Amino acid sequence: MFENNIVRLRAVEPEDLELLYEWENNSELWEVGNTRNPYSHYILKQYILNSDKDIYETLQLRLMMVSVITGKTVGTVDLFDFDIHHSRIALGLYVDEKFQGLGFAKASLRVIEEYVFGYLKINQLYCHISESNAASRHMFEKEQYQSNGLLKEWINSINGFENIIVFQQFRNEYLNREKSLE
Repeated sequence: MFENNIVRLRAVEPEDLELLYEWENNSELWEVGNTRNPYSHYILKQYILNSDKDIYETLQLRLMMVSVITGKTVGTVDLFDFDIHHSRIALGLYVDEKFQGLGFAKASLRVIEEYVFGYLKINQLYCHISESNAASRHMFEKEQYQSNGLLKEWINSINGFENIIVFQQFRNEYLNREKSLE
């Protein structure tokens, strides 16, 4: 379920500590999230130790992206803000700069869609993409996500306030897309 010919998504392991430490403490990435201060090794170790809990308990899930060909960990997939009642969950994809442009984000998106829509049977997967992130916008548009909202001046970046585009994919549209690909 968590693999295709490009990427395998797996649970966070203790061996991921140094990578998570590097990625979570990269202040250049903080503006797209809600982080405002660095994480210690101790906090990240605790996070890893507690990552065995069920998505229905924690309302979030982090998976590590691993290249099927090289076995290298190339990024993360985050599911968060899981709203069971309204049947929706937010998505965050991160691919390390060294591995961007190689198809890992798109491959991970396909795998996580299968999990969210096929296994969890969630109605809606959504994400927030800054207007300036042309590569991500293009990928979600190409993957037939709907652009259904603009959050004006939503994030405070080094270039000033930026707008965010809300992209959504719905289970029935995903299922129809998958049928048309068969």
